[in-house]
Amino acid sequence: MRWGDMRPSDNVEDRTGMSSGGGGFPLGGGMRLGGGAIIIIVIVSLLFGVNPLQILGMMEGGGPVAPPPQSIPAGPHVPAATPDPQKQFVARIVGDTEDVWTQIFKSMGTRYEPPTLVLFTRATVSSCGNASAAAGPFYCPVDRKVYLDTAFFRELQSRFGAPGDFAQAYVIAHEIGHHVQNQLGTMEKFEQTAARADARQRNALSVRLELQADCYAGVWGASAAKRNLLDPGDIEEGIRAASAVGDDTIQKRTQGHVVPDAFTHGTAEQRVRWFRTGFTSGDPRSCNTFSANS
Repeated sequence: MRWGDMRPSDNVEDRTGMSSGGGGFPLGGGMRLGGGAIIIIVIVSLLFGVNPLQILGMMEGGGPVAPPPQSIPAGPHVPAATPDPQKQFVARIVGDTEDVWTQIFKSMGTRYEPPTLVLFTRATVSSCGNASAAAGPFYCPVDRKVYLDTAFFRELQSRFGAPGDFAQAYVIAHEIGHHVQNQLGTMEKFEQTAARADARQRNALSVRLELQADCYAGVWGASAAKRNLLDPGDIEEGIRAASAVGDDTIQKRTQGHVVPDAFTHGTAEQRVRWFRTGFTSGDPRSCNTFSANS
């Protein structure tokens, strides 16, 4: 992919390397001070003319707290920080999806409101609950954010056998597709219908929701192809990724047999077919999975 030619998005929130723990001031051994305790320490320090950070530092067992290091401007002997290629890649794919969906929504007479993509390491917190790397990338309709631990890209290659930058872009575009559904009101209709359904029916509805997001990912891919941003073999990477994350493929690998009633994302064949539908048409109107035959 010529992703370096894509516009980077400003709507990427970098939480990588941050702790996902609760509030309070961290102490050695995993202890934390609550807000009330910190206030007491500040009052005592003011009475005795002591820097409160020194007291907190001694409570950690580390002695006085040193002032934060001053930033040193990059010069001939101090190289500037090198941008993370993975983060640059994510930002540019997100930016390109913004440009594509902005134009599509404009053609429909409405405005596209881009989501925020949150990069995290191992675990973080979303408005839909805790997010973990084990759960994989997901979209939270409550806060309108996509959550992604880029370690999933390594899993996509090593565990799912789907390498390549377009395979990674497909994953991002699929999650952005859920935001498109949310903005169009599809998710709200899904929740209303699913609330009245049993578990089997809800799973079936979930499959149609996920397949539509695959189709929307294909719509974005079609635009990238028209602008000559794809390389030979990119579409095959996307197809391989869509197939690798099919419910039947995953169930066979993890439990040795397939349980169709437990499908929530669609079979490998279905996911590939709907991705191809979006890519071939380039038109989101071709992605009405809810009216398609089973």
